Amino acid sequence: MRSQLDACLDAVNQVLLGKEGQVRLALTCLLARGHLLIEDLPGMGKTTLSHALARVLGLSFQRIQFTSDLLPGDILGTSVFDRDSGQFVFHPGPIFAELILADEINRATPKSQSALLEAMEEGQVTIEGATRPLPDPFFVIATQNPANQGGTFALPESQLDRFLMRLSLGYPARAAEKALLMGRARRDMLPQLEPLLDHAALAAIQDEVERVRVSDALADYVLRLVEATRSQPQFAWGLSPRGSLALLGAARAWAYLAERDYVIPEDVQAVLPAVVGHRLRERSDPTELGGGTLVQWLLREVPPL
Repeated sequence: MRSQLDACLDAVNQVLLGKEGQVRLALTCLLARGHLLIEDLPGMGKTTLSHALARVLGLSFQRIQFTSDLLPGDILGTSVFDRDSGQFVFHPGPIFAELILADEINRATPKSQSALLEAMEEGQVTIEGATRPLPDPFFVIATQNPANQGGTFALPESQLDRFLMRLSLGYPARAAEKALLMGRARRDMLPQLEPLLDHAALAAIQDEVERVRVSDALADYVLRLVEATRSQPQFAWGLSPRGSLALLGAARAWAYLAERDYVIPEDVQAVLPAVVGHRLRERSDPTELGGGTLVQWLLREVPPL
């Protein structure tokens, strides 16, 4: 099955040029049963990445365009009265898909943003007093514009914490952008991507990821990283237990993609920026998202052994 995962990575990288590291992190996030937040300028390939992953993994796909007038019912669904039956019939919203692209999530109001909270955490939604399960697998890729752009509503910490990883695609390298200019339109290539995994295989891989071994020494390394965020004065607050579990879960998935059944410190270091960057704040400015300086401090000052 690992050869199938390599084929998935290769297929997505043929569409999204020059972003091998980010594609690998996105797949890592899915294998760890997490959700992904991508913060970047428009036109960087966020939607293309989401479409490509859905196609190669054989997942049903829905895109939800978040706007200031979006209502929770537009996401979850609503009941409509049927004259023929004389009863209300529930019409499911776009949340009932296996891969959701929540596009420009920070352009919607907090009320609409919160409609995703239960779905992302519990794998279910409660609508009109009834609890309805979501598909399995269920993977949310949310995109947001930089907070300094107009018309945005910053995600609260409680919702940011629902995302296992946050990453940025960034500008492509010159060679990759030239190939993009001279080649076919990326959107035209998406329909040609074939499913390379079925649902049973993906579920089996996710189960195997959870069984990747973690030594006592490696767990102690993760604990030292977490304890540093709670004790050092430059951190506005420390990582929660959910943060430490997220870090270890992502490291397991990264190790699995590297064809190992055990985690090494380099796995933790590879996923650390994406997993903890959006969970940390500088004490000097706790309102500013970032964590880049803090993450570099952790990598530099906290010894693996």
